[in-house]
Amino acid sequence: MTGKKTLYKQLHNYGQSDYYPYHMPGHKRRLSSQIPPEILEIDITEIDGFDNLHQAEGILRDVQEEANALYGAEETFYLVNGSTCGILSALSAALEEGGHLLMARGCHKSAYHGAYLRNLKVTYLYGQPVKGFDFEEAITAEQVEAALEEHPNVDAVLIVSPTYEGRIADVARIAQVVHKRGIPLIVDEAHGAHLGLAQGFAQGSCMLGADLVIHSVHKTLPSLTQTALLHVSGALIDRERLKRFLHIYQSSSPSYILMASIADAMQTVREQGPKLFEEFRDRYYAMCSELANCKVFQFIPAEDLDAGKQDVGKLIISTQRSSVSGQWLADTLLERFRLQCEMASGNTCLAMFTLADTEEGYERLVQALLELDAELFEAQSRPAQVRLPVQLPRPTIAYSLK
Repeated sequence: MTGKKTLYKQLHNYGQSDYYPYHMPGHKRRLSSQIPPEILEIDITEIDGFDNLHQAEGILRDVQEEANALYGAEETFYLVNGSTCGILSALSAALEEGGHLLMARGCHKSAYHGAYLRNLKVTYLYGQPVKGFDFEEAITAEQVEAALEEHPNVDAVLIVSPTYEGRIADVARIAQVVHKRGIPLIVDEAHGAHLGLAQGFAQGSCMLGADLVIHSVHKTLPSLTQTALLHVSGALIDRERLKRFLHIYQSSSPSYILMASIADAMQTVREQGPKLFEEFRDRYYAMCSELANCKVFQFIPAEDLDAGKQDVGKLIISTQRSSVSGQWLADTLLERFRLQCEMASGNTCLAMFTLADTEEGYERLVQALLELDAELFEAQSRPAQVRLPVQLPRPTIAYSLK
């Protein structure tokens, strides 16, 4: 039976039944001012027949195994506290208190929280600037190897792939470099839950040798906010230790609504993935082809997509050949065209696409960008002059626990 039938459907059937709840939650599946009853009916706690995420032996064990089969790790855990608790658990399981972590400087803030909580010594890896843009490349195997030569006492390595802007690391080579030292590789793949699930997309880190991989299911797959996965493989991570820290960092009252959403996303991929991912890729490439007509805005070149260096789904719009900022572009898209982008910073605006986007969604952004590009080009009194991207200074370590 699939995850949807064994979890969501069972929750739905239970909500429609005449079982009376002499237990939490306090709304008793019926009382709320505005929350729809369909949500209340499936919001339960750990009761008979619905398993326990922290000691899964039934339904929740089954749906986690189904997720594991999709990604190809040795063991997979549902997370309802987002990738944050996955990163905290991964760091705590991989390193002893006071250990030495080699990590990408562009990691999520939860990695810094993990270093703080575990009193870790941290050595940073800095990505090289992406040519023509004001953000950094993913970390390379050469950078990792050089850092490990310089710091032979490192206990674990943490990288981000894809990065927030969609740059993809060569995880297979990095894993080989790290494993030569007998230490684990942790990959924050929060923005890459879709990788490795279909042809035409880069492989996921679970299949490339990473020991611990964290996915934010809600970022790039059709799942509710705060849903994530933690995958573990190999013999370098103590599984019982990992579970112990998951118990510490994850809620003892996991939401069945969130867990049902993860299971539903996994089922969507299994049953409709080939068609949805093909449409996703075709629409994204078609959009990029149309936007190649822009005279002012710049985009990541198609060869980076084809070479697997750039994630399909992250549209990076550079304004550096104009007099406007990335924030101006984001604000204008929102105010004039009612289009809400993911992020804006410096000369960059970022729009995200997933397999859930519609044809209309692509068309609206394309038409808006073409219109704005034409306006900016016409407004310039002479041909656009290329402005070099602002090179921000690398941050220094202002405070250290060591």
